[in-house]
This record gives sequence, structure tokens and C-alpha cells, in this order.
Amino acid sequence: MILVNTETISGKELEMLGLVKGSTIQSKNVGRDITQSFKTLVGGELKAYTDMMNEARALATKRMVAEAESLGADAIVNVRYASAAVMQGAAEVMAYGTAVKFK
Repeated sequence: MILVNTETISGKELEMLGLVKGSTIQSKNVGRDITQSFKTLVGGELKAYTDMMNEARALATKRMVAEAESLGADAIVNVRYASAAVMQGAAEVMAYGTAVKFK
């Protein structure tokens, strides 16, 4: 499966199949949440949250690809990511794009 954030794929004629998306809501455990809150006092990267968001993006992407594959897609164009805080320590990540088939 080819994933691009452009409208076209060089050298390919595309047939659009439709919007596909994948999402997840992830949170860290309370113990990690407390240690990360202390980190905000001294500054620096909140590694546990960076890891959480990377895992969430990977899972959302995997779910988006699965939806595209169920449509018989060869690629997804215009791939985008969005995230929103659902509650303290939890975030939703959504991956979306347009599933296409090569002509």
C-alpha cells in the first residue's frame, strides 16, 4: 500500500474509491502521568507522551490502511493526521485520506 500526502502519484492514473480513516484513543497509566507532570516543572521532552502519540499514529494508520484494503485500494492519497485531547492524559488520533486504485 502506497501512502502519500499529495493528490497524485507520479506516473499513475488514479480512480478514486472514497474517504478512508482510522482512529484510536490512547492514554498512559496514572503512574506515568504523574512522572510526566513532574517533568513539566523542569522542561524537556515528555518521552512517555511522545511514545504514546507515535503508537497512536501507527495504530490509526494501520486501521486506515485496513479500510482501504477492504475497498481494493492500491494507495491512499492526501493522507492527513489530526489529534485532539479527549481528557487529561488521553488523546484521539485520526488518520484519513482518499483510497485510490491504479487504472
